[in-house]
Order: sequence, then C-alpha cells, then structure tokens
Amino acid sequence: MMMRASTFLLCLAALPLAACNEQAKSVRISAEKTTPAPVAARSEPVFFNGKTYQFELAPKGSGSYDLAVAGMSSKQEKDAVQLATSSMRYFACPDGKTARLENKPAYAAGKWKMAASCA
Repeated sequence: MMMRASTFLLCLAALPLAACNEQAKSVRISAEKTTPAPVAARSEPVFFNGKTYQFELAPKGSGSYDLAVAGMSSKQEKDAVQLATSSMRYFACPDGKTARLENKPAYAAGKWKMAASCA
C-alpha cells in the first residue's frame, strides 16, 4: 500500500511538468508592434522645485503634443522646459521614450507654450 501512495504522489508531481511541456509547444512569437493611442488632453498640477505649477497637455496629431506651463515667470524658460518634458514623458510617452521639443518655447499670457513629441 505504501508503494501505491508514493507512485500516486510521483504521478501527481509530474502532472504540472507535463502541462508546461504542452504549453511550450504552442508558444507563438509576434513581431507586431502597435502604436499607442494618443493621450487625451489633460491639465495637471505638477510639483516642481518646491512649487506647484499647472501643466497642460493636448494632442495635436501625428504623435505631437501642445504643452503649456502656467505659474512661472518669463525668466524661467529652462525650468518650464524641464517641467514640460519630464511631465510629458510621464503622462504621454511609452516606456523608455523621452519628450523632444519641436519648437522654441514661447512665453505668452502667463504661460510657457511649446510643442513636443516622444522620441
């Protein structure tokens, strides 16, 4: 009787291995990559360098986005670019991508405005 119990346990232990082996035969590899859908327009408060600023992101087609940063002065272009590109990377770019500016930032009506895409 002891022999039958150990044989049963041995068969029971081998069952998951057999199932894994069958699954391995049906593995398919696909090289298809889909382009992620553009992110919807959004407006988010972003904490940056000790203050909270308003960041706006709006898709404009073909993978480009209009960006705006409110709450900074006209002398903070470098900070606005850093905030906008890092925020865009977080909200819109797929893993491993970064935001790349498409034009020179412009300060108008209390906002830094620029366009960028994921690179």
